[in-house]
Amino acid sequence: MIAFIGSVFSPYYAAARRRGPANPADFCSLNLALYGDVKRWAMTERGRHDISRAAQHFQIGPSSVSWDGHAFTAEINEFCMPPHQRLRGRLRVATPTVINHEVLLNPQGVHRWRPFVPHARVTVELEKPSLSWQGHGYFDSNCGDAPLESGFSTWHWSRTTQGQDTLVIYDAQRRDGTSLAFARRFSPDGTIRDAALPPETQLKRGLWGVPRPLRADPGATPRLVRRLEDAPFYTRSEISTVIGGESLHGVHESLDLDRFSRRWVQTLLPFRMPRIARKRPA
Repeated sequence: MIAFIGSVFSPYYAAARRRGPANPADFCSLNLALYGDVKRWAMTERGRHDISRAAQHFQIGPSSVSWDGHAFTAEINEFCMPPHQRLRGRLRVATPTVINHEVLLNPQGVHRWRPFVPHARVTVELEKPSLSWQGHGYFDSNCGDAPLESGFSTWHWSRTTQGQDTLVIYDAQRRDGTSLAFARRFSPDGTIRDAALPPETQLKRGLWGVPRPLRADPGATPRLVRRLEDAPFYTRSEISTVIGGESLHGVHESLDLDRFSRRWVQTLLPFRMPRIARKRPA
């Protein structure tokens, strides 16, 4: 699940920026993806007159996310893909430790990453479809003062579990020709450590040709466990790899921002990202 204010993947926001300055509050959405035997996808974009923001609450159309000091709760009520189906229910992220850690993703600090809760307990109770489960979770934030595609050409990220710890790896190519590459290891007690970066290797490209580089020990062969998303500019994958002699399992994402910027790609996106935006109330 991703809550967007000024959605970085919105074709409507990209078109508005081409015309001049655009208000990010006009391009908000709650993106939810459900994988497994039952699959659902929701990402309906809404404008400023369909949202409400406060310090501990964010309403996006009929859905909302809130923080009570102990847990993050999402009340979900969304149209989804395939058409004529819904995602409705509640997701709760219990947060035993919240950390105050920010990483500048470029020297100017225009893009920033904050892994607020590297370790969490997630409870999901859905009415539509009728499903429930509990498991390990993770909650972070990316924010920026400029379009993501203006700062980066490619962006690769992974989160795996390493014993009791969470290992996050970032790799990206900046527009100024420099590279971003780092690994952070987060312990349940809030301890943060830099981790060594093993060599880069490649998984098989996505169906649209998007590269999927990731890190692994020399001689190790990472494995694509499952394709979760495979779009013209983006992949999300369940992967296994070996780092520091340990077999790790987690999630990997690849983003090709040159591809995203192409008009033909953005013309495809409304099929998965419908927009409902009321005009100013009378």
